[in-house]
Amino acid sequence: MAPEIRQFEFAVPEVAELKFLPGQFVSLSETLHDKKVTRAYSIATLPEGNRFSICLNRVGGGLFSPHLFALQPGETVDMKGPLGVFVWKQPKADSVMVATGTGVVPYRPMLLEALHGGATEQFTLIYGTRHEENLLYVDEFRALEAQYPNFRFIPTVTRPTEHWQGATGRVQPHVLAAIGDRRDIHLYACGLKEMVDSVREMGKELGFDRKQIVFEKYD
Repeated sequence: MAPEIRQFEFAVPEVAELKFLPGQFVSLSETLHDKKVTRAYSIATLPEGNRFSICLNRVGGGLFSPHLFALQPGETVDMKGPLGVFVWKQPKADSVMVATGTGVVPYRPMLLEALHGGATEQFTLIYGTRHEENLLYVDEFRALEAQYPNFRFIPTVTRPTEHWQGATGRVQPHVLAAIGDRRDIHLYACGLKEMVDSVREMGKELGFDRKQIVFEKYD
């Protein structure tokens, strides 16, 4: 998908249909170096039979991600779930959605479900990475933006090359611009703790009720 980032496809042989809500995650575990290690990964795809995909980066010095990167087709890993409450808040409302890094993964099935399903709410996805080559699903999000007038995609990078023609800098200023004077929208944030906490605090300072802010953060 990008340098040191892969998408993995799994099947769950015990079931014919794996049911989950777009935005949920699975919990994978394995015994590594005599220790049970468990990690949560957002599902990157819509429900389709008993298959699902996750997308993650290889963590230098990590335990679980190198194990997954070393798996061969046909090998297995223990799974629990699907789990999680980072899903569409009902009823849906106009929404600003913020992601950094692989925090964009749960938004992919959420937006595919909503837009292909005929949702009329306005959705703005602000997605930040350091380098443009690390932007995930960027062509797909741009295609959705071209197809659906109620979806706006704003990728931003903090270390752009001379060839980058999109937004630059951290996500927070772009979030403020996207919110504008609106206080009746939902605010979603997914990514590393620092960014998510910053966006949540921003929302509170702007007068958003905590029920309007949906978040999921990675350590």
